[in-house]
Formats: sequence, C-alpha cells, structure tokens
Amino acid sequence: MSTRTKIAVGGVAVGLLLIPLIGFWFSLLVVLGVPAAAYLMLDPSQRRRLRRISRKEIGR
Repeated sequence: MSTRTKIAVGGVAVGLLLIPLIGFWFSLLVVLGVPAAAYLMLDPSQRRRLRRISRKEIGR
C-alpha cells in the first residue's frame, strides 16, 4: 500500500471516529475530502491509469 493510500484510509478512519465529537457534517467533509485530496495529488499519468483500470483490479 502506498503512502498516499495510507493517508487516505487514515483520513476516512479519523473522520468516522470524529463523528461523535465534531458533528456529522464536518466528519462527512473529512471522510469525502481526504480521499478527494489524495486523488488530486496524483500525477496526470497516475490519474489516467487509475481511471483506465477497473475497480476489481485496483487491489492488485
């Protein structure tokens, strides 16, 4: 697993853990914003490759 993937997974986990503390909407922003930011940090060639492969192949 790459470093950026670990960051994205960690962001989602933190967002889910923060729901009782900071409220639903801000947690939802964290859950959706961290993976989106990780996607935007990819190079254009990496984004193209990610879009090209199917969902089943992403875990390989």
